[in-house]
Amino acid sequence: MKLRIIILSAFLFSSITSSAQFKIPQVLKEAANAIKPGSPSQIEIGDAIKEALEIGVSAGTDRLSLENGFLGNSAIKLLFPPEARKVEKALRGIGMNKACDDFILSLNRAAELAAKEAKPIFISAIKEMSVQDASNILLSDQKNAATSYFQRVTSKALAAKFNPIIQGSLDKTHAGKHWTDLSTAYNQIPLAGKVNTNLADYATQKAMEGLFLEIAQEELKIRENSGLRSSPLLKKVFGYADKNNNGVSFR
Repeated sequence: MKLRIIILSAFLFSSITSSAQFKIPQVLKEAANAIKPGSPSQIEIGDAIKEALEIGVSAGTDRLSLENGFLGNSAIKLLFPPEARKVEKALRGIGMNKACDDFILSLNRAAELAAKEAKPIFISAIKEMSVQDASNILLSDQKNAATSYFQRVTSKALAAKFNPIIQGSLDKTHAGKHWTDLSTAYNQIPLAGKVNTNLADYATQKAMEGLFLEIAQEELKIRENSGLRSSPLLKKVFGYADKNNNGVSFR
């Protein structure tokens, strides 16, 4: 349709201009070059990026919400907060290994419970991504460009929504009680010094990092394995990106 309009405009213009330098064949050539058959539109690119992220979010949250989803993954397993590592060391040194292990278990169980509740929050944020943002990241050299963008622009708002979910999960797994017991025992050690930490903020940050890592891995799979592009739209857009990884102008 665009090509027909350009061609028609060229002929109309030629009928009213007296310039001898105006060449119809040149106009037709430029018109043909302006449109690249088979290339995705910006809307298609935006929809494809969002679809890929939604697949990543769904797969990531489903996987991490299983028992041991966090605990059994060394890359994202929640440990003692950094400022509390000396607490763990001191308590294990006086034989409180089980209490420390119970705290770590409860912390990871809280993250696993929260992961399940996180899916609609993350997907809602994905839908807010603009078409222009999506087209800018499609051909990025970064293989996790969509996830990185999503993480950069949504983390603050997501954390605010995710934090209460984490807090509720910490209550369900009694992580707060375990931490109170541990900190109380630690504070009774002579000259140990007191340690304060916000468990909910710490667990929120670490759980989100784990979720983003899982989403990034799913995005990488879609970018690198054409067999995992589960819809015609993903096949079209990411296939086009495969062929044009040095940059392209979209219509």
